[in-house]
Amino acid sequence: MRAATAATAAIELRGVTRLFGTVPAIVRANLHVERGEVVVLRGPNGAGKTTLLRIAATALSPTYGRGSILGFDLEREREEIRLRSDLLSHRTRLYEDLSAAENLAFWSRLLGLDASGIDAALERVGMLEVAGERVRGFSQGMRQRIAVARTILRRPDLLLLDEPYTGLDAEARHAVDDLIRQAARDGRTVLMATHHPAPEAVAHRELHVDGGRIVREAP
Repeated sequence: MRAATAATAAIELRGVTRLFGTVPAIVRANLHVERGEVVVLRGPNGAGKTTLLRIAATALSPTYGRGSILGFDLEREREEIRLRSDLLSHRTRLYEDLSAAENLAFWSRLLGLDASGIDAALERVGMLEVAGERVRGFSQGMRQRIAVARTILRRPDLLLLDEPYTGLDAEARHAVDDLIRQAARDGRTVLMATHHPAPEAVAHRELHVDGGRIVREAP
């Protein structure tokens, strides 16, 4: 596993375009995010924010353009990027026949994480009391809490958040806020698409996305 280069930007996209068929979702996007920055993407539904995040997470490949994430090439070094970044969205990537704790234990083994922190992570999101229950019976909000707990365990260098507050109650929203604040304190990088206010005094910049283009710094 090649070491990341600390001097490089966290995100560097140059002329990135993504087509679905003939329909452009992202158009010639240029995005530079320094390590340790917290950047918020604003814009209407369908503006291209989710596509931009999924490209940064290597869940999608650019149709045109190039870029790097944490110093690793977006096309040639996808596994290196995935080891160091995490995309938190409404797609929680949980196994329904496993319990909350078993899901976190599985991801811990897969990613080489310290499983001793599972109970603490579940407690932080208010899910410790149901740690042994199968995910199959959980609401979307409960599933989202487990996904937040997984991200707490991972402590990724790059945290990608796609409408992370959707379906969450006030307690769970506070857990997401704490996740972002902790990443900022640690000097890790956050790129977040949300219609909600960012945690107070955490975001360094806000960008406005519309029609697949990063059009301006948000006011």
